[in-house]
Amino acid sequence: MAEAPLRIRLAVAGDAETIHSGLMMIARHLGEEGRITATPADLLRHGFGHRPAFTALIAEIGSDFAGLSLYFPSFSTWRGKPGAYIQDIVVDERFRGAGIGVALLRATAGHVRQDGGCYLRLSVDAKNVAAQHFYERMGLEWSMHEHIHAVYGDAFDVLAGQHESGV
Repeated sequence: MAEAPLRIRLAVAGDAETIHSGLMMIARHLGEEGRITATPADLLRHGFGHRPAFTALIAEIGSDFAGLSLYFPSFSTWRGKPGAYIQDIVVDERFRGAGIGVALLRATAGHVRQDGGCYLRLSVDAKNVAAQHFYERMGLEWSMHEHIHAVYGDAFDVLAGQHESGV
């Protein structure tokens, strides 16, 4: 019996649960399930509609979920060109080592190029050494010149409130 071929397709609104399950796979792999607060409803609301916040590619083998890549547009002011930021890539454990991560990364780059982009960026959890090595093998370089800074929750509200108060 022949194994079903890999198929990578654009996610549709009906995939919100599947995307959420993929995110939970990442969180479980890192032992960080408690950090996921997004719900399938959040993904549906923000990822699909007239102004989607992200694009997702779903990898399937037959009817089985094999992985996903979730990304959104980015723009490099220094390069003067558009690209994309990959927020999440995951391959289901059952299919790891079968080239699905490579296929997802290449498909993402292809979609970004079709939309006029010329680069990809991503960040990797500091504990996810296997992913760091994978990206390096694929030609993505670690940047010692950049550090990610972020503001969330109450600190974000305080920062945003400064604008609202006229400052």
